Amino acid sequence: MTNERGGRGNALMNWGPAILCGVILPFVTYGMLTDHGVSQVKALLLISLWPAAETLLHLALRRRVDEFGVMMLAMTLLGALSALAYNTTELVFIKDSAITGLLGLVFLGSLAMRRPAMFYLGRKFGTDGTPEGLARWNGLWEFPGFRRAQYLLTSVWGAGFLLEAAVRVALTYALPTKAMVLVNNALPIAVVVALVTWTMTVAKKGRARSAAAEAARAAQAAPQATAGAPAAQGAA
Repeated sequence: MTNERGGRGNALMNWGPAILCGVILPFVTYGMLTDHGVSQVKALLLISLWPAAETLLHLALRRRVDEFGVMMLAMTLLGALSALAYNTTELVFIKDSAITGLLGLVFLGSLAMRRPAMFYLGRKFGTDGTPEGLARWNGLWEFPGFRRAQYLLTSVWGAGFLLEAAVRVALTYALPTKAMVLVNNALPIAVVVALVTWTMTVAKKGRARSAAAEAARAAQAAPQATAGAPAAQGAA
């Protein structure tokens, strides 16, 4: 029960500020600004400050920079800059979608490289950063199952980002601006949460298969060792 509560508390600490500053506050603030006569483009520019606040909040609480928060902040600020340059709300949303789509293409393009993108992301977030931890992660590449998992993860993440970008572009012309503010901020978080959850499931199954294989090898080796002992005693 304690571990379950601790897991819920950690999830709240990890995703609570992101949802508050990335979804709820931008949506509420946008409505307040436009209700008081602020233009839609200026309102979109102003609400882009909330992800910056979330990044600073995370830094104050955790004493370290959140890479995901920085990525979301950069995407939001690029969208805000497009609002200044083109003065149209549609282009703000399309700019965000284009960045996500480009990220998806980078993931899929890395499949043609010596090692795909998820291998490097896994090494960054799945190790402690020490030379020993990095060496252990690099050594896993020798196993065919690990290599297949990295290519699978990279393919799914790349396709997921491309699908998200396409959906957001379509919704940009189908929804009113206020509704799109909510969708534009909530959908990326939902997609990343879904991809992370699926990735953790794949990793858990992979560890289970590795443990089962190790147990099977140990079980096969035990009878051989037992049979070899009497022979050694007889020879003695």
